[in-house]
Amino acid sequence: MDSKKKKISILGSTGSIGTQAIEVIERIPDCFDVQALCGGDNIDLLVEQIKKIKPKTVCTKSEKNAKLLKSEFSNIKVLFGDEGLQEVCSDKTNDMILVAVSGKIGLKPTLTAIENKIDIALANKETLVMAGDIVMKKVKEKNISLLPVDSEHSAIHQCIKNLNEVSKLIITASGGPFRTKSIEEMVNATVKQTLAHPKWHMGKKITVDSATLMNKGLEVIEAHHLFNMPYEKIEVVVHPQSIVHSAVEYLDGSVIAQLGFPSMHIPIQYALSYPNRLEGVETKSFDFIKAARLDFEEPDYTKFPSLKLAYEAGKKGGTYPVCLNAANEEAVFAFLEEKIHLGDIYKITAKMLDEHNNITNPSIDEIFEQDKIIRQKVKSMF
Repeated sequence: MDSKKKKISILGSTGSIGTQAIEVIERIPDCFDVQALCGGDNIDLLVEQIKKIKPKTVCTKSEKNAKLLKSEFSNIKVLFGDEGLQEVCSDKTNDMILVAVSGKIGLKPTLTAIENKIDIALANKETLVMAGDIVMKKVKEKNISLLPVDSEHSAIHQCIKNLNEVSKLIITASGGPFRTKSIEEMVNATVKQTLAHPKWHMGKKITVDSATLMNKGLEVIEAHHLFNMPYEKIEVVVHPQSIVHSAVEYLDGSVIAQLGFPSMHIPIQYALSYPNRLEGVETKSFDFIKAARLDFEEPDYTKFPSLKLAYEAGKKGGTYPVCLNAANEEAVFAFLEEKIHLGDIYKITAKMLDEHNNITNPSIDEIFEQDKIIRQKVKSMF
């Protein structure tokens, strides 16, 4: 990179992606200038990050935590809540916003940043699942870059040279903790068993989604919007080693894949430093001999029906993906609270989609309204 540091803000700095992003920045501090850190309820970690990174602005979830931060950091601008996130994303001194918050909270700040012509490093699935058409249209209008941070979409982005020459996108899935288990073992699995992911260390919600393969379904919807690719040309392949993060097949039959041991540092760094490549946390970490073997399997749609459900919702479009996302998320929360069995997540989500009254071309307000309605319906079941 040139001598000018890239000015970035991190939404979700205390989460899994946010903490790893800070590790990337600490490895190459001469390349980045962190304008703002936005964290959730983990105030102790946020305080630690502020002391290390020394941002100009900090945003926390609650007013109570904001008051605590103001008392300790009198020289830093302190914000809180959704309005605080909006203000951070309105700051045009930013070159890039890393959106690593979880849930629908990421959508409005992302749109605000795009309106202000700030590039986006996106690690928030809901933004594109809920409003992919609107977001990508705005990205094009404002002529900004939206770089995917998910390892699968980052891999595809790295493999594509000319989108017009691509015949198929291949998204890999580890298969989660139940890949070799029976359907009966899976649907009745405990929370502890479900959270025991064999390859990745992630938040609880995304780990449950990985166990049901809903996570892969949401990634298919994301890929559709990110790369303007028909659903028929997006394939999911189970790859238990999680070495091949995704691949692209070209019109001539050539397949280009991106490889690496399971780590989010590389896709995070790729997005933050794009279009440059730098030495970082995972430099020289890959070894073909240690990788040893690569296995691939077709997904079992009988055992993992949530993946098929996501394809169907994506193809129908409109507010069906909004319904899919909201119903699944609330069902996952219920499972984590041990109110339902793992197998009930699919049943609840399918029921909500069956009953859904679709809005073909929804506005942002209609998207949030539908999201609210679906969540209320699901919560009323428990």
